[in-house]
Amino acid sequence: AAAAATAAAGTGTPGGPGSSPQGLRGWLRSAYRFATDRNDFRRNLLVNLGLFAAGVWVARNLTDIDLMAPQPVP
Repeated sequence: AAAAATAAAGTGTPGGPGSSPQGLRGWLRSAYRFATDRNDFRRNLLVNLGLFAAGVWVARNLTDIDLMAPQPVP
């Protein structure tokens, strides 16, 4: 009876479409599936905007590093 109650509540084994992710592994799996779904324009737009925003953040926060400066010799 307890197993049937947990399965009915949606906390059973992860399975078909629409099942809630279970823990960190399920969250990572759903994030990977979200990011790699090639057939969903809205998802692709959201992922691309997120990657662009991350690139802008990195570019703005790492501008003080001079890659052409001579490195100190130990």
